[in-house]
Amino acid sequence: MINSHAIHWPRRDAAHLLVRSEQMAQLEQQLFANGLPVEALMEKAALAISARLLSEPEALRRGALVLVGPGHNGGDALVVARELHLAGVRVRLWSPFERHKPLTESHWRYAQWLGIERLSSSPDPAGAALWIDGLFGIGQRRPPGEAIESLLGDRARLRPDQLVAIDTPTGLCADSGRLLGSWAARARTTYCLGLLKQGLVQDSALAWVGKLVRLDLGLPPALLGQLPPDQPLVLSGLDQTSAPPLEPAPDAAKYGRGRLLVVSGSAAYPGAALLSLLGASASGCGSLRAVVPEPVAQQLWSLLPHVVLGPAPGEPGALDRLDAVLIGPGLGPAASAERPDSPPLWESLQAFAGLVVIDADGLNQLAAGVAGEAMAWLQGRQGPTWLTPHQGEFARLFPDLAGEQPLEAAAVAASRCGAALLLKGARSVIAAPDGRRWQLLEAAAAAARAGAGDVLAGFAAGQGALAQAAGVSPGEASTLAAAALAHAQAGLAARERLGPGQVTPMALAATLGQWCSAGTSSGLLKNGRLHISP
Repeated sequence: MINSHAIHWPRRDAAHLLVRSEQMAQLEQQLFANGLPVEALMEKAALAISARLLSEPEALRRGALVLVGPGHNGGDALVVARELHLAGVRVRLWSPFERHKPLTESHWRYAQWLGIERLSSSPDPAGAALWIDGLFGIGQRRPPGEAIESLLGDRARLRPDQLVAIDTPTGLCADSGRLLGSWAARARTTYCLGLLKQGLVQDSALAWVGKLVRLDLGLPPALLGQLPPDQPLVLSGLDQTSAPPLEPAPDAAKYGRGRLLVVSGSAAYPGAALLSLLGASASGCGSLRAVVPEPVAQQLWSLLPHVVLGPAPGEPGALDRLDAVLIGPGLGPAASAERPDSPPLWESLQAFAGLVVIDADGLNQLAAGVAGEAMAWLQGRQGPTWLTPHQGEFARLFPDLAGEQPLEAAAVAASRCGAALLLKGARSVIAAPDGRRWQLLEAAAAAARAGAGDVLAGFAAGQGALAQAAGVSPGEASTLAAAALAHAQAGLAARERLGPGQVTPMALAATLGQWCSAGTSSGLLKNGRLHISP
C-alpha cells in the first residue's frame, strides 16, 4: 500500500524548499514581471533583517559597519543601515566600488543625506562594531579579489563572530557551498532571504555560514509550485511530528511489528555488532535476529536477551518470513564466510523480496566485486534496497561521482542503481530512485564518532522492517529520510541533555529508544527539537 503522506513529506513550502541561486533569481523576476516593484521586495527583505538585528541590542552596542556591494545585495545592506541609524545605532558605511546599480545608488545617496558616515579607506579589521556583509550575495560567480579576501581573513582572525551576512557570505558560492577564491566572510549568522540556497547547507559551507536564519518573504504558493517536483527539501526537528507514521495495527503481535536480521561485526570490530543491534532495538521492531562474531554471540544473551542468533543468509530458510535484512556494519573487508553447500550470501540477498539495507563494509564488499558487478547486483534486486554510505564508501561504489556535490551525486547514484541512498555527512543527503531528495538542516557535530553510523544503520533497518510489516509504502525512501532525521535529532537532544562529551553511540541509541517508545506525536518536540526528559 502506497502512503501518499510518505511520498509528499514534508510539505513543499518556503520553509522546506532548497533552491539554486538562479532559481531564486527566476522566481524574483516573475514577481517583478507581474507588477511587484523591485523596491518593495528589497524593503521587505531588509526590514526583516533589521528587525532581527535590533532584537539583539547587545550585538549592536558598539555600532555597525555596513559593507556595501554594487548590486542589490548592497541595496539590502543600505536599507538595513538606514533602519539601524534611525533606531539610534551608530552606523558607518564602506563600499570599495565606485559605481552601484541605480536602486542601490539611490539608497546610497539617501544614506548620505541622513548623515550616515562613509569611510574613505578600508575599515580596521579589529574594530569593535558589528560588520554587516552586503557585498555580493547569491549572485557571486568569481572570487571577490585579494584585497577583500585579505580584509575578511583579518576580520575573522581578529574579531571572530563579529560579522553577519546578508543572504550569502562574500566569497562563498551559494550553489555549491565552496569557496570562490581563497577566503570568504566568516559569519556568525547568515540571514537567508526567501528560500534556502543549496550551497548554504553543504558541509563545506558550515564554517562560513554560521547560524543559518531563513527570513520569509511571503512568496506566493503558486509561484513555488512552478519549481520541479524533485526540488530538494530540507528536514529539521519540526518535521518529526509530521513524519510518515509507521504504527502497525493495534493488535499486531511481535511478528507483525517488523522482523529484522542484522549481519554485522567481525573479530576486528565486535563493537559494531552490538551498536547496530542497539540501534535496531531502539527502532521498535518486534523481532530481531543476528549473525554476529562468536565472542559477541556468547555474551549477547546478557546484553540484549531479546535478540535471537542466526541463521546466516545463504543457509536454508534464513530469510524466510523476514521483513528486512541489514548487512555490513563492522564486517571487515573480507567476504563473509559461507557454507559451501548453500547459495552464496549475496545471491540469496539479491533474491530476497524484503528490504535489504547495506552499510559500511557491506558496501565495500559490494564495490570490491564480492557479489559480481555491483550495479548489476543492485539493479537485479528483487525487493527494495537502501544504501547508507559515507563519502569514502560512496566513492568506492560510484567512483565517477566522487567529488560531485552531494545533492547531485546522491540523486544520480540512486537513479542509476534503483536504491534509496543516504549519503552521510555533517548535513546528510537522502535520495530516492525517482529523483526526490532531502537534506538535513541540523545535526550535532559532537555525534560524529566511531559507531554512530552503526547505530543509524540498525535504527534505519528497524524502521524499514516496521514499514514492511505494516505494508505502508515498503522500502519508501522517505522512511529512510525520517530515520536519518531522528538520528540527527537524537544527537542534538543528547548534547543538550548530557553535554558534548557524552554524545556517544550508546547515548544516541538510548535517546532513539525513548523517542520511539513515546512516539513523535506525544509532545517530545521542544523549540523544534527532540526533547527527552532526564
